[in-house]
This record gives sequence, structure tokens and C-alpha cells, in this order.
Amino acid sequence: MSNYVKIERIPYEEPYHIQLVWNISNGNTSSCFEFYDNADSLIKIAERLECFPRHSSDVFLYEIGSEKSEDRFAYYFRFRVFTTDSRGSSAIQIRFCNNNELPHREIVELCIQTEPAAINRLGKLFREFSKLDTEYMAWSEIESFIGSKSEYA
Repeated sequence: MSNYVKIERIPYEEPYHIQLVWNISNGNTSSCFEFYDNADSLIKIAERLECFPRHSSDVFLYEIGSEKSEDRFAYYFRFRVFTTDSRGSSAIQIRFCNNNELPHREIVELCIQTEPAAINRLGKLFREFSKLDTEYMAWSEIESFIGSKSEYA
């Protein structure tokens, strides 16, 4: 198993809202989850990833919802990109919680260690994906794909 982020877009009240199915792996652990977001979030993510890192202690954080029960969110999603050393080595942290009561609660958290050039390439994928012309994107440290899920095999 290798490091990857694969995202399928399921049309939902576009162009304002999107439904995304994320399939992620860090080589040891993998998971799949789904959530809804504003379509403009793809541009926000792209803008920061394309120029990451801006300095040796750069951190990009994108969050939706909350895990606090009093906040009453349906789910919590965290997408965090950060440098791991002064040379610019980096990692992507992904956390998702469906906020269900036990025994139906599902939580996944993992980090994908990678280099800035791969993160910049992920940013370019998010920019292309934000046009809402394609349904699927796949990224790994060595390759990128955007198009139809049936074309990716």
C-alpha cells in the first residue's frame, strides 16, 4: 500500500455545495469517508497548497465542523499540512469523525509524510478539481490523475 489521496465528487447542489468521498492511505492505514462542503473550499485549499511551504514553520489548516457534542455538528474534518523540519520536509494530516454516538462512531486520523513538491502538485490538482468538470482526482507522491473514476484503474 502506498501514500495516496483519492477524492470522488458526487454532484450535489452545485456549483455551491459539493459531496466528496475521500479515500486516503499513508501506506500503513487507509480509510474512506464522505462529507459535504462549500465548492469554494477547493480553491482555498488549492491556493495554499500550490505555494506550500512559505517558510520553514509553515502550517495550513482547513477544518469543517467540530467534535464537541455541544457544537452539534454532523461531522468534523481536519486537513492540515505542515513542515516537519527546517529543511522543508512536510506532512499531510487528515482527521475525520462522524460524530455519531457509540457504538456507531467512526474516527480516522493519519499523516502522510511527503515533500513540498508533491504537496504543490496536490494543490494544482485541487485547482483543476475546483472547476467541477471532473468527478475524480487521485494523488500520490509520484503521480497525479484527474478525470473520470472509470478511467482511473
